[in-house]
Amino acid sequence: MAKEEKANSNYSSANIQVLEGLEAVRRRPGMYIGSTGAAGLHHLVAEIVDNSIDEAMAGYAKNIRIRLLPDAIVEVKDDGRGIPVDPHPQYKISALELVLTKLHAGGKFGGGGYKVSGGLHGVGASVVNALSTWLKAEVHRDGGVWEQEYKMGDPTGKIKRTGNSRTTGTMITFKASDKIFETTDYDFDTIVDRLRQHAYLTRGIRISCYDEREAGSFRAMSFFFEGGIMSYVRHLNHSKEAKHDSVFYCQKEADNVQVEVALQYTDDFKETLFAFTNSIINPEGGTHVQGFRNALTRVLNAYARAKNLLKEKDESLTGDDVREGLTAVVSIRIAEPQFEGQTKGKLGNTEAKGAVEGVVSDMLAIFLEEHPKEAEGLLGKVILAQKARQAARVARESVLRKGALEGFTLPGKLADCSSKDATQSELYIVEGDSAGGSAKTGRNREFQAILPLRGKILNVERSRLDKILSNNELKSLIIALGTNIGEQFDIAKLRYHRIVIMTDADVDGSHIRTLLLTFFYRHFPQLIFGGHMYIAQPPLFRIQIGKDVQYAFTDEEKQRRIEEMVKTITAARAARGKVKADAADAAAAEAEVPSEQSGGGAQSEGDEPVEALVVGGMKVNIQRYKGLGEMNPDQLWETTMNPEHRQMKIVTVDDAAKADEIFDILMGAEVEPRKRFIQTHAKTVKNLDI
Repeated sequence: MAKEEKANSNYSSANIQVLEGLEAVRRRPGMYIGSTGAAGLHHLVAEIVDNSIDEAMAGYAKNIRIRLLPDAIVEVKDDGRGIPVDPHPQYKISALELVLTKLHAGGKFGGGGYKVSGGLHGVGASVVNALSTWLKAEVHRDGGVWEQEYKMGDPTGKIKRTGNSRTTGTMITFKASDKIFETTDYDFDTIVDRLRQHAYLTRGIRISCYDEREAGSFRAMSFFFEGGIMSYVRHLNHSKEAKHDSVFYCQKEADNVQVEVALQYTDDFKETLFAFTNSIINPEGGTHVQGFRNALTRVLNAYARAKNLLKEKDESLTGDDVREGLTAVVSIRIAEPQFEGQTKGKLGNTEAKGAVEGVVSDMLAIFLEEHPKEAEGLLGKVILAQKARQAARVARESVLRKGALEGFTLPGKLADCSSKDATQSELYIVEGDSAGGSAKTGRNREFQAILPLRGKILNVERSRLDKILSNNELKSLIIALGTNIGEQFDIAKLRYHRIVIMTDADVDGSHIRTLLLTFFYRHFPQLIFGGHMYIAQPPLFRIQIGKDVQYAFTDEEKQRRIEEMVKTITAARAARGKVKADAADAAAAEAEVPSEQSGGGAQSEGDEPVEALVVGGMKVNIQRYKGLGEMNPDQLWETTMNPEHRQMKIVTVDDAAKADEIFDILMGAEVEPRKRFIQTHAKTVKNLDI
């Protein structure tokens, strides 16, 4: 305490630091790109590509090219106007150097450079420069070729003209710093998925991506969609049965907002909606989504009443009814977008709501009147959803709402924790009663709750809510979470802020984990996007040499642990002056295992299989865990549940469209897409347990 008081008493103006230039970015990169992991690395590519997309949206660029080169170098080229290179009137340096070295510098603040753009804060290019060990800018404009290079954000020299050019455009080449990023290994498929989305949203632009990192493994993808977001909707529905052939599409400007919407209904039970502002995805929606949903519900209700499709006068279609089976893309372009944070996750412009609502209301009503066959298929799906909702409501009220209001108890199989602080509480969803018993005994009862599940739960991919609520295992899980489900969902009532899936490290365990992830992704996506979902990582091996015990999670780690343990024990013996092992002990060890290379016979400690071998003259016992139930409570606590030692993976969704497609392939009714997916990815599977 005395030291703290002394430190505080010396606090003065000298302790105040001002980070000049791009130093703030290098010191706190997560504030600008989200993380220094793989997601942040790919964000660098997105920032440069977004600048090229802005040129395309302004009508100046038609082609964008991305190259992944050896030594983790990325090149992004477009045929837009080219970044200006003339001296800035205020800062007296070239505009190119200004946008690459100054935060919040760019042509997107109303200076006439862009009418609409994805960039808002003007930090994209300068952030990439700050986080790169090397960057080169090449600009074609004004009849010349202009170049400038940078190291860690600082120019190595002044901009110079290196030749003549009859074309225009910008090429940025950069190498992300391996001292800042945890990895500099770009994933080609991740980049391609984002580029495909851009090509759908900016109709008529050609985007190409080339992977040239390894000799002999060249890959290339090119996208050009004349149909724009109509093609995007068809792509999203390619594995589903459409309820009407024509995709509804509208494009119109209202209140200085350019609105573009496409939708189609399928036989699915969920909604697939993607919202964009100036080609930037808004995973949390916003005012444009509110306007779209308001218009959709109102227009479909009006049409259903006009055609006498609703039996009761006071009967209405709800938002949930009209969203079931809906695939929609809502894209707007607006001069001054107001986002929540640099990640642009949610749009806040109030004028966007009115513009989208007005355009969709007018044009959808016309579409339904002019296409009676399409309207019949569309409304048929929505009316069916309404009937299912009514059946589900009866089931939900009897199971959940009634229980919550009348003191319905928590499921008997749940071993709850004593803490009532949800932010500190954890719920372990455990496979089987055996593992559940070990977890209940070994846990910390203060903040860890255990819910064992019997067998494989229902595949909810093709199941409505009433069927889900009739499944005892899922019903117990829903009640334990406390949030309710569907229309009654309330994340404020979540009883545990960490929900951990803990299954065996075998094929059945992987299947159960996939079923649970499908359930949470389809019915509790807020828990995933909110960072509440985790996957426990139990060890695969228990390694024992004498009294020394360690655990390993992979085969590679097992070998490394054995080598480290032998080395440590040998060094300890040498330190004690016991370099040579006791002759009797050595003879006994050699008698058990003929040689260092032999695997020995399968032994057992109780019912647990143990492999014995000799390494460096030491007997090594290796136990391979096939299931959580093979661990005693102390082992399960120490390796998998103790916050000080455990390893857990947080469940995230980087690309909602890709996640939606994969869940549909793996858990849907169609066999052929699943078969093709497995055949395609079989060789890349890690930790396959047969």
